[in-house]
Amino acid sequence: MATTRRELTVQQEAALHDGLVIPAHPLALGADRLLDERSQRALTRYYIASGAGGIAVGVHSTQFEIRDPKHRLLEKVLGMAAEEVKRAALARPFIQVAGICGPTEQALYEADLAVGLGYDAGLLSMGGLGGWSEAQILERTARVAERMPVIGFYLQPSVGGKVFSFDFWQAFANIPGIIAIKIAPFNRYQTIDVARAVCYSDRRDKIALYTGNDDNIVNDLLTVFRFQVDGQPVEKRIAGGLLGHWAVWTKKAVELLDEIKQARKNERIALDWFTRNIEVTDTNAAFFDPAHAFAGCIPGIHEVLRRQGLMQGTWCLNPHEQLSPGQVEEIDRMYRDYPHLNDDAFVQTHLANWLSE
Repeated sequence: MATTRRELTVQQEAALHDGLVIPAHPLALGADRLLDERSQRALTRYYIASGAGGIAVGVHSTQFEIRDPKHRLLEKVLGMAAEEVKRAALARPFIQVAGICGPTEQALYEADLAVGLGYDAGLLSMGGLGGWSEAQILERTARVAERMPVIGFYLQPSVGGKVFSFDFWQAFANIPGIIAIKIAPFNRYQTIDVARAVCYSDRRDKIALYTGNDDNIVNDLLTVFRFQVDGQPVEKRIAGGLLGHWAVWTKKAVELLDEIKQARKNERIALDWFTRNIEVTDTNAAFFDPAHAFAGCIPGIHEVLRRQGLMQGTWCLNPHEQLSPGQVEEIDRMYRDYPHLNDDAFVQTHLANWLSE
């Protein structure tokens, strides 16, 4: 079937494969749980100014409830972010990613909406499709990929994902229009499955791997995955990250990825990197709340942004999504134990400008 899919520019594709920081954009609400447009735009401006290489909007961190008919916020928040990116008139490559979810017809609608708003790629969630076969999910993926470039998403089973086979990922990688896969099963075996499947694919050089493994960010970005394919060694790296974790302290995340890119050029990795991996994972535990099965992951992100002045509070569209017991104290500990990881000084320097109309 002929496709009118708009492809990434050469510059965007090169940047995607070199490695980008792509924050998963939160949703800013007021105490009335209505959209706080001033803070929402400030967040987008913050990510752009931090040096991020893209943003992902309409994803888990943006709250799936934005699609609920009583809120009707999907188009609005996608549009606001697109407006801010356009206004920034960036000279560097920047990739706008729209979250896409639901059964096939919903996914196609959301893809068309995103394309119409100028988005470059869709992060295609496979959550909520527990009863679907792998063949059905592959067919859905192929149909969405006819509309726009697709980033696959291996979501951890503990928050609604499902385990997929190696054969599924190899077939997934062979679909025209797949440009990247976000690997986020929080599982080494399943992470290896995706990397190996892409290496076995004829499209291996067209697909960038991105980490969503918040429990192992730094190690993911430093690792070379090497497999024997038809008797020949094939290597693949996880280039960058598309992460809710990088929705906070984003300036430091950009600096971290730049350092990692330099470290990748060395034959030997300094032992200090393994310690830094633990520091980043420890902060993620405070933000994402694995102690309570990730119940406070979105409010945890909000709490950090609230402290910085980028959001008014931690409110979510679902009033039951709140900070877990002890989570505030854990975030206090992150500020105390790892002051070198926060970008509060950078935010305070620019906050008034980002909040201006």
